[in-house]
Amino acid sequence: MVMGWTLALAVIAGFIALGNWQLDRQHEKQSMLDAVAATIAARAPLALGAAADADRGRGYDWAAGGGHFAEVPAVLLDNQQRGGRAGVRVYRVFVPESGSQPLLVELGWLPLPGDRTLPDVARPAGHREVAGLLVPPPSHGIGPAGMAVQDDGTLLAVGLDPAALAAPLHQPGLAPRVLKLDPEAGFGYPRDLDVLPNTLPPERHFGYAVQWFALALAVLATALVLTFRRPRT
Repeated sequence: MVMGWTLALAVIAGFIALGNWQLDRQHEKQSMLDAVAATIAARAPLALGAAADADRGRGYDWAAGGGHFAEVPAVLLDNQQRGGRAGVRVYRVFVPESGSQPLLVELGWLPLPGDRTLPDVARPAGHREVAGLLVPPPSHGIGPAGMAVQDDGTLLAVGLDPAALAAPLHQPGLAPRVLKLDPEAGFGYPRDLDVLPNTLPPERHFGYAVQWFALALAVLATALVLTFRRPRT
């Protein structure tokens, strides 16, 4: 009986720890969404040079400025869902006229056909004024960010690592944050300012926490029943 309760308590503790971890993730993401919503509502722009601020590498800011898109290949972020369809998010290198570090700008989302033929992405020409939300680059999950150079030079990437992309894009360096272009800008592709695309929203984490706590309760109830039930005569 002692060994049985020891095992049960260990399992219960594990389930509770997993539930608390999911609750922490819920609060973390909700706080982030609240901060992003306040930033978008205020739209008090910083200079584009803020993208290179290492102290704000995991933060969210509204930024704006002028410059041009570099004559280098586009970066297509793979495995991006929108409206239930598979596609890619399009990024291009933007060179601020202020002389600050170049940064990647998300121009929007494009669908992929069944044969996964990559879209032809034209470079926005001439001087451009851009504004949008500075965000950390999209996560590439547990494994390292990867990329494959296509025949036309386009980079097909899984996750974005600006430091690793600088050399293939012929840049001395890229800012650690990327700019999600304002959906109201008059160029680019369908897009939004969602900072949690293709990942779990806070309410899903809460749902998983409830499931882990329910499993802990079920194990406790089972242990109590097995301990106090009367043996049959």
